[in-house]
Amino acid sequence: MTLPFRDINVQAASDSYIFTSPSSPNAPALTIDRPTGDIRLSDASLLAGKRVARVSSIAGILGVVRLRLDKYIIVITKAQPVGRLRGHMVYKVVATEFLPLRERQIHDPDEDKFLNLLKGFIKSGPMYFSYSLDVTNTNQRQAQHDLSTPLWQRADDRFFWNRFLQSDLINFRTKGGRGSPAPQPGIDPYILPVIFGMFEIHPTTFKGTPITIALITRRSRHRAGTRYFSRGIDEEGHASNYNETEQIVVLNDRGSGLGGFTGSGNMQSGKLGGSDGKEMQVLSYVQTRGSVPVYWAEVNNLKYTPTIQLKSTEAAFPAAKAHFDEQIRLYGDNYLVNLVNQKGRETRVKLAYEQMVERLVSSPKERVQSDTLTDEKFHTIETGTKPQTDFDRLHYIYFDFHAETKGLQMHRAQLLIDRMHEALIAQQYFRAVDSPASQVNGGRLEVRNLQTSVVRTNCMDCLDRTNVVQSMLARWTLDRMFIDLGLMARGSNFKEEDPAFEFMFRNMWADNADIVSNSYAGTGAMKTDLTRTGKRTKAGALADANIAVTRYCKNNFFDGPRQDAFDLFLGVYQPGAANIGSQLVFVDRRPVLIQAIPYVAAFSLFFVFVGMWTPRLPDSAVWPMRLFIIFWTAVAGWSLTFIISNGMLYVSWPKLVPRPWASEGYHETISKVVRKDKILGPLVAKHERGLSTARYINAEEGKKRIE
Repeated sequence: MTLPFRDINVQAASDSYIFTSPSSPNAPALTIDRPTGDIRLSDASLLAGKRVARVSSIAGILGVVRLRLDKYIIVITKAQPVGRLRGHMVYKVVATEFLPLRERQIHDPDEDKFLNLLKGFIKSGPMYFSYSLDVTNTNQRQAQHDLSTPLWQRADDRFFWNRFLQSDLINFRTKGGRGSPAPQPGIDPYILPVIFGMFEIHPTTFKGTPITIALITRRSRHRAGTRYFSRGIDEEGHASNYNETEQIVVLNDRGSGLGGFTGSGNMQSGKLGGSDGKEMQVLSYVQTRGSVPVYWAEVNNLKYTPTIQLKSTEAAFPAAKAHFDEQIRLYGDNYLVNLVNQKGRETRVKLAYEQMVERLVSSPKERVQSDTLTDEKFHTIETGTKPQTDFDRLHYIYFDFHAETKGLQMHRAQLLIDRMHEALIAQQYFRAVDSPASQVNGGRLEVRNLQTSVVRTNCMDCLDRTNVVQSMLARWTLDRMFIDLGLMARGSNFKEEDPAFEFMFRNMWADNADIVSNSYAGTGAMKTDLTRTGKRTKAGALADANIAVTRYCKNNFFDGPRQDAFDLFLGVYQPGAANIGSQLVFVDRRPVLIQAIPYVAAFSLFFVFVGMWTPRLPDSAVWPMRLFIIFWTAVAGWSLTFIISNGMLYVSWPKLVPRPWASEGYHETISKVVRKDKILGPLVAKHERGLSTARYINAEEGKKRIE
C-alpha cells in the first residue's frame, strides 16, 4: 500500500527544488528543475551534500501551476488536525507557500493578480486531506477498492479538488519525463489528494455509549463556481454546486483524540491502532445536491431578482442523460427532490425539470396531490411500467417548500419525509465492520449492508431549503441507525433520548449549511435557526434578511474575482495556454464615462450632504445654497437612474472565462446606451469605434508574433 509522505523536507537550490521524506530515507527524492520545471526522481543519498539556500519542512505538495510568466510549486506549510476517523487522522489546509521556478526581477500586473487570486482562494477555501484515509470516497466506495493501489489512484475524480494542480506530477507518474520515458511509481507518495467542502469529526457519547459521528461534504470540481455564474449543467453532464454529503457513525473507533501514533510501528500509515479487540462498526448515509439539470442561467442586472434564461429541454437532453447515467451508476436509484416554488419566476425552472424527467423515464406516470394550502402539494413522476432502462430508476418528487412552511410553520417540512417513508426504508444505509482479524486483509471493511439509492435534493441555489431537507433526512436515518444498533427502542428518537447529542447534531448540520453556502453564495446559510434550534424564529427571519442583502451586494459587485479564482485553481482557465498577447487580462475595458458614473453619483451625494449640513451666516442668501443642493440632487438622481437602468454595465463579471449571457447582455446594454442616451450615447459610440480599431491592430500584432 503506497500512502503519501507525512513529512517532507524541501531544499531550495538555485537550479532546483528537492523534496525528500526524512522518515523514508530509502525513498527517491523528487527534484523539480529550475526554471524549466522538469521533474525527475533521484537517489536521496546522492543529494545529501548539495548546496542549498534553505531547507524547510512541509505537510505536502498541493500541486504545480503555470501562470503567465512562471510556474509555481504550491506547498502546504501548515495543516491543522481535525480529528481521527476510523483511526486515521484528517487535516485541514491552513497555510500554503508558492515556490517560483524563476526569480522575477519585474512585476507583471496580471501575474500578481493571478497569484493574489490563488492565494486568497486557498486561504478562504476549506480544504481537507488525510495521509492514510481516502477522503474523496464514501465508505461504501472505499469498501470496493483495492487498497494496494496508491491513495491518489483510488480518489474519486469528481472530488479530487487539486487534480489539475497535480497534473504535472501525475503525468510524470504515468508517462515519465526526460531521460526516463516510463511510468514512475516512485512519485506516488508525493501526490496528495485534497477535497473542498466540510469535514467535522465529533468523538462523543450517546446515552453513555462512546461513538464518533462525522459529517463530510465533498464539493465537485466540475462546473464549480459562484452563485449566479454557475447554474444548471454543462455539456458533459456536470451539475453546478454539486455536493456529496456523508454522515458517518463509528462504534469502537480506534482513536478519537488528536494524539500520536500508538499500536502501529509504521509512522507513514498515520493510523492509530488498538481498539481493545472489539469490532469497529462503521455506518454511513449519503445524500447529494446539485443544480437543476437543464441549461439555465440567472443574469445579474443589479435587480434583486435576476433574469432567468432557460434553453429547451431538447437541447439539454444529452447533457441530462449523461448526468443521470453517472448518478445511477454510482448511487443506484435516484430520488429527485425538487423544492423550487411552483409560482412566480421559479416556475419555468420547475417545469423544465419535470419535462426532462418525463423525457428520460419510459412510460412516465404523474401523480399530483393537493390540499387547502396549495394545488400542488406533491408532484411525482416515475415509470408507470416495469423498469425497462436505467433511467426508470429516477423517481421525481416535487414539494412546494415555501408554500407549505409559510408563516414560520417549518414543522410542515416533515410532510416530505412522511411522503418518502417507504423509499427511505428500502434505501437502507451502509454498514460494515473492521475487526482486528480484518487487518490481515489490509484493513478492508467487511460489508454487512449497502445503501441502494440516494436522495438528490435541489432548490434554486441548492442551499437554504436543501440544507433543511437534508438535515431532516439525516435525522430520520440516524434514528434508524441507533435503533438497529440497539441504542434506542423502536419508535424512539435521539432528540428525546439524549438532548446533549441532539444539540451537537443540530449545530453540526448548521455548520455544514454555512460552509456550503459560503463557498457558493459568499454568505452563511438562511434558515439555520431551524437547524440549530429546531424552530423558526423572528430573530432568524431578521438574520435571513441581513443575509439576503449581503448576498445581493456580494453576488453583484464582488463575485467576478471569486469566479476567476475558481476557474484559475481548477484549470478552467490556464494563463500559460491562453493567447493573452500584449494586453492586460484584468483591465477594465468599459468606456471611461461609463466607469465614471458611480463616482459622479458618489460626489453628487457628498455635495448634497455638504450643502444640507453646512451652517449659513445669519444674513446670507438662501437661494444660492438651495440651487446648489437642487443641482447636485438632480445629478445624483440622473446618475443612479442610469446605473439602475443599465445594471449589466456595473455587475462584477468574471474576466478569465466570460459567460456567454454576460457578453451578450453587456453588448446589448451598450447598444441601448448608444441609441437612447442623448448625453452619453455619442461619446460611448466613439469609444466603441476606437476599441474596435485597437482590437484589429492587436490581432494583427498577435499574428506577426506567432509567425
